[in-house]
Amino acid sequence: MNGWLDGLGRGLLRQWLKNRIPPARRLRLRHRSVFILPSRAGFGVLLLLAIMLIGAINYQNSLVYALVFLLGSLFWVSLHHTYRNLAGLELRATGSRSVFAGEAAPFTLTLSARSHDHQSLKLCWPGQQAQRVDVTRGQDTVVTLYHTTERRGWFRPDRLRVETRFPLGWFVAWSLIDLKLQTLVYPQPIDAPLPRAGRGGEGEGEEPQGEGVEDFQGLRSYQPGDSRRRLDWRAWSRGQGLHSKVFAEPLHNSLWLRLEAAPGADLDQRLGCLARWILRLEKDGQPYGLDLPGRRHEPGIGEVHRDACLQTLALYGAAP
Repeated sequence: MNGWLDGLGRGLLRQWLKNRIPPARRLRLRHRSVFILPSRAGFGVLLLLAIMLIGAINYQNSLVYALVFLLGSLFWVSLHHTYRNLAGLELRATGSRSVFAGEAAPFTLTLSARSHDHQSLKLCWPGQQAQRVDVTRGQDTVVTLYHTTERRGWFRPDRLRVETRFPLGWFVAWSLIDLKLQTLVYPQPIDAPLPRAGRGGEGEGEEPQGEGVEDFQGLRSYQPGDSRRRLDWRAWSRGQGLHSKVFAEPLHNSLWLRLEAAPGADLDQRLGCLARWILRLEKDGQPYGLDLPGRRHEPGIGEVHRDACLQTLALYGAAP
């Protein structure tokens, strides 16, 4: 019963936050998205002021009255400065990188300040390591935050907490924002012996060729993910555009990776074996193909081919 109530309360809170602070790739904190309350130190100051005020009334001490009013004014002013230190901050998601399950996924954010500096900001997800940063007016500040991952597939972290206690620590101002962050998590690699190699093609005549690392075949237009080692910098310096060098390798040396050949007690373990084989073959420079029920990648090698195969493993069997 208590668990059901807790789940209902969290669901209502998420819906309320979604309506008040809608998800966006770029967000500027305003009065609707900033919350503020006294901190423990702030409540201690309030208690101290109450005790001092009672003493001043009892003993009719003008100096104590003056001190109470002075500290009360400072308390009120610090509230506005703490709120101002967070309000107006602009955050935008600028990138992420795929990782393997069990690793910490990096998310890159860019923080901007238009009207004034923002000092002693703290950014964190629940249960994750926090990072503190200062943002200077007129300059972009790039921050990389990390979140642990457990399962393969698309990973979307919870709302990010941004808070500050500047300048006196008597108040804490915070916001819970959703920058639509996500990254792809590959299966966790599991060591297993490689299966025996099979022929990538059959028949007589010219031997089939696939993308590899041996014979230079020519140039093609640059594609995102191409290795920098294969870029033709000479052609780029001559103003002919950015091209990548294409190499070929006989496909008889290629190895087909199939799900039924991978050992494991469940699907995730078998996919983890396939992931380890892909990394090993890529490191050795041996062409490989991936053959899964409903999805097939022809033999090849290179970063683009590797990432395409790992993405297939990460999303295999996932709900659309």
